[in-house]
Amino acid sequence: MKTMTQLLMCVLLACALSACASDDSPQPPQTGRTASFDGLEIAYDAQGGGDPTIVFIHGWCCDRTHWAAQMAALDEAHRVVALDLGGQGESGIDRDVWTTADLARDVVAVVEHLDLNRVVLVGHSMGGPVSLQAAAMMPDRVIGVIGVDTLQDVALEFTEEMMAPFVAALEADFAGVCAGFLQSMLPEWTDPALVDRITEGACATDPKVGVGLMRSYITLDQKAILAACPVPVRCINAAAPNETKVESNRRFSPSFDVVLMEEVGHFPMLEKPDEFTRLLREQVAALAGN
Repeated sequence: MKTMTQLLMCVLLACALSACASDDSPQPPQTGRTASFDGLEIAYDAQGGGDPTIVFIHGWCCDRTHWAAQMAALDEAHRVVALDLGGQGESGIDRDVWTTADLARDVVAVVEHLDLNRVVLVGHSMGGPVSLQAAAMMPDRVIGVIGVDTLQDVALEFTEEMMAPFVAALEADFAGVCAGFLQSMLPEWTDPALVDRITEGACATDPKVGVGLMRSYITLDQKAILAACPVPVRCINAAAPNETKVESNRRFSPSFDVVLMEEVGHFPMLEKPDEFTRLLREQVAALAGN
């Protein structure tokens, strides 16, 4: 017969094992909202279980549905979260000024709301610099950043004067210029249905949001943002037409590295989802030390 002490030890051990299992066990899909730093509502999806957690951050005027294939493929091995940055998707739009720094605070709000730890931030396009900024705001929670067709050459600078004609065109005809801009970043062989999906969703964004974020993006000091990132940085980029300047970028982040995908444009996670997900899985494992 077991003594009372032995019974108590068994109960405590069972509870401990149960708690450990629950941390990593798959959790049912959850769609929720949380308040950002300024009260703006941020929409997100969360599902799965496992370490590390992967948080997906979309690009300019896009939304969290762009990560649907990766969310479904990775949720057995990882806790996965995708959010709509402020002003985009299903998140709120009541913000007077639109900056990438505030989008980074939107990411922080979701990570803290869900109490996520050992996080890998995956940011597409504008979401790359947003991820770097968010990582700098929560170095105790983030273990790595993976950019997606972004950060090709952080030393390249655009002045407001250089970009003024483009911004003016966006202000004059946001939907039309937005569509042409995004279509120019997709190969000619891209499925027309995918082109329509990307452009119709993005170009329905409130012009105030789209123009404001473009103004913020083109004035970013990306080299300073990369240098301030406290965790390793990797990218999964298109091989062409933009060369990723690895050695130049390493002047600001010695950990920087890139994997290149052939025959894709600016949206590799949508154009070749299976290949992209395989590469992403490998990069996450490397950052996690697996």
